[in-house]
Amino acid sequence: MISIRFPQPDFKITANGGKDMIYDAYRKKYVVLTPEEWVRQNFLNYLVKSRQYPGALLSIEKELHLGELRKRCDIVVYSREATPWMIVECKEMGVPLKQPVLEQIVRYHMALPAPWLVITNGVNTWCCRLDGAAGSWVFEQDLPDYPPVDAISPLQ
Repeated sequence: MISIRFPQPDFKITANGGKDMIYDAYRKKYVVLTPEEWVRQNFLNYLVKSRQYPGALLSIEKELHLGELRKRCDIVVYSREATPWMIVECKEMGVPLKQPVLEQIVRYHMALPAPWLVITNGVNTWCCRLDGAAGSWVFEQDLPDYPPVDAISPLQ
């Protein structure tokens, strides 16, 4: 499990039609402030402000197809070469990070291969990378630094 210290939030929050709304700077619009959205916005803040991941290379609620099903990845981080590099699945704080959550993100990986997978509920965070040579997932003690331009994907 990874210990994360989230940066001080500077979110724009407003009410609209009796619902709290939070401004998503990456989607450039207000979205309903659900418990899961709170985790997603804090994790995005962490990636960009604390880990220096480039905000321009983040996709929020990226749609993908699993057979006939349409699903959405919470966060996809792309490499500078515009290939999927990390998939992040966010759950609200009360949701335990157990096998079904890991299976969900592995299914997303089947449709959108990325060498890094992360699941978080804002309290607990797990990160694993694909060991291409062994064909297995390895859990890490920290998130990776964003890759330099010449980084080689573990998928290769």
